[in-house]
Amino acid sequence: MMETDVTTSFQDNAGVILPPPLLYLAAAIALILLRWLWPAPIFAASTFALYAGATLSIAALALGFWAVLTLRLAGTNVDPRKASTAMVTAGPFRFTRNPIYVGFTLLYLGITLALNCWWGLALLVPTLVVMHVGVIRREEYYLEKKFAADYLRYKYSVARYVGG
Repeated sequence: MMETDVTTSFQDNAGVILPPPLLYLAAAIALILLRWLWPAPIFAASTFALYAGATLSIAALALGFWAVLTLRLAGTNVDPRKASTAMVTAGPFRFTRNPIYVGFTLLYLGITLALNCWWGLALLVPTLVVMHVGVIRREEYYLEKKFAADYLRYKYSVARYVGG
């Protein structure tokens, strides 16, 4: 009979409930389906909404690419289901602790505007709640355990989302 040593070890990842892109993708698919069933426009002029949405989406993609590039240059994983190998405070991480998630949210808002549909705003609320509780709070807990005082200093000097 083989004995196994059962020990509690530090799970070297954030333990997020699902990959964030899937959450936003699910919300976008729901938005498209609801818009098809009941359009519920935000603006009377859909041309304005389209251009505003496209502009916001481009800015969101730029922020996301900048954040991903910054993480890769630091040699750490982008995927929160994998171990963080470095604490990154450069690039967009100087302004927000979650630039990729801010980018996802802005991209989703851009799509909502481009589709000119109130459903996008209604679906954003539960999406943000799941992101906050099931992803971001778990990441913060993990990073506090992994990087200790360094992360705490960073946490108290840089906004979680935006602002000061």
